[in-house]
Amino acid sequence: MKAARYYDRGDIRIEDIAEPEVEPGTVGIDVAFCGICGTDLHEYLDGPIFVPAHGHPHPISGEDAPVTLGHEMSGVVYAVGEGVSDLSVGDHVVVEPYIIRDDVDTSENNPAYHLSPDMNFIGLAGRGGGLAEKIVVERRWVHPIGSDIPLDQAALIEPLSVGYHAYKRSGGKAGDFALITGAGPIGLLTAAVLKAEGITVAISEPSELRRDKALETGVADHVFDPRETDVVAKVKELTDGVGPDIGFECTSVQPALDTLFDAIKPTGVIVVVSIWGKPGSLDMQKLVLKEVDLRGTIGYVNSHPDTIALVQSGKVDLAPFITDKIALDDLIGKGFDTLINRNETAVKILVDPKA
Repeated sequence: MKAARYYDRGDIRIEDIAEPEVEPGTVGIDVAFCGICGTDLHEYLDGPIFVPAHGHPHPISGEDAPVTLGHEMSGVVYAVGEGVSDLSVGDHVVVEPYIIRDDVDTSENNPAYHLSPDMNFIGLAGRGGGLAEKIVVERRWVHPIGSDIPLDQAALIEPLSVGYHAYKRSGGKAGDFALITGAGPIGLLTAAVLKAEGITVAISEPSELRRDKALETGVADHVFDPRETDVVAKVKELTDGVGPDIGFECTSVQPALDTLFDAIKPTGVIVVVSIWGKPGSLDMQKLVLKEVDLRGTIGYVNSHPDTIALVQSGKVDLAPFITDKIALDDLIGKGFDTLINRNETAVKILVDPKA
């Protein structure tokens, strides 16, 4: 089968590899679509980060580069292993793509399984990936979605879960005012969750296409171009001079983080959602004198069922965020190159591994 294999920074190859074997307790999935994530781009430009470098196997998966990429996937079950009785061939599913030690409690009783030692991600640290025709995944990480969510839209449930977990980390509630810096896929999907939860959303974003997308999808109430607008002054004007209750950094760009610290209200919460490929800086006086609560967030934890329910209920419409679908052979030329060098022209690009 065809798969996108990550060898090293700037080196991803489309190769033929053996199909994975369905073992007891696992589920075989025909991949329908897989999204290109910002994390994949970071690996390509700055990595290896999550990918274990060649010669340095991951302590859980035992794999090192080359590995198959892709963790934002949807698909159809083609086989179930011995002991799997609650899924059937033909079921539509998505994957919560974690690699976690077998002795870690990954039930609802553990709200921090995603922070366990050596945690990593399917499609980054091994165990197959969504940028391939098939994948085999442990039953624990497979979530049925029913037949009402189209499979292309379902590929966005993984990044939507990132936004949902970021919302939960913020402590936000209906009636709050939120400022998001960055209207890339994660920024827009975080905004979609916030709007579904009754929060007023403002977004700062230089790309015209992404600003338009935020407005036409209805996930933002206010959208600003930071090159032309004093975002801090605007959001304070909208909040009677107080500032946003919560802020979400979704760019990994220093000026965006600085904007949030200037804008956020005293005692406000800032959640850093993006993966930074290099160290950022922090004005500690602003943190201290405003009693700002700065929080990190990574992935999701028991978030997929609630996120799927948001989509099934119609509170979140994922279709408008898909701006292109490409074949696996076009991954670099039409996918990575577009998102790296012309990211103002695209939001979420999906890959069809069988196209």
